[in-house]
Amino acid sequence: MTVDIVTHIEEVNKVATEYIKGFNESEISKELDIPRARVSSLLREWKSMASNSEAVRARAREALSGADTHYSRLIKQAYEIIEDANTQGALTVKATAIKLILDIESKRIDMLQKAGLLENKELAEELLEIERKQEVLVKILKEVSGECPNCKNKVATRLADFAGKNEVVLIEH
Repeated sequence: MTVDIVTHIEEVNKVATEYIKGFNESEISKELDIPRARVSSLLREWKSMASNSEAVRARAREALSGADTHYSRLIKQAYEIIEDANTQGALTVKATAIKLILDIESKRIDMLQKAGLLENKELAEELLEIERKQEVLVKILKEVSGECPNCKNKVATRLADFAGKNEVVLIEH
């Protein structure tokens, strides 16, 4: 029975890996030689497990990161082809490389959108935590520099530079 569970989980992982790479259910079915209905079932199971398991989400993030890095390398190589084509005046090669970049970016965006189903909640929580920490740090800087006349102007200038032109920085006395 343990062997069956391990085999099943391996099958789920294979299907999920292909899905994260941007392949649809039909393509996964052909690639892994698994009936399409089975692929659909395994993907539903994986999505359910992923949404309820931190370990699976961590593994999905790892796979997503690896795929994203791979896409970045491919795009970099395509840009190198464009540079070579410019040097040699090979317009058809350049056009083909540009189309390749568009195709790769399209696949990457599709992959990231699909993965977004898993990451939206975590990303929102991370952003809220970052904003909270930023508010605390700015408050500390304002309070401390308000007590130190030598530091006040330096901190105010740096905060203003960091905040940008649309945000007012006031140092409390």
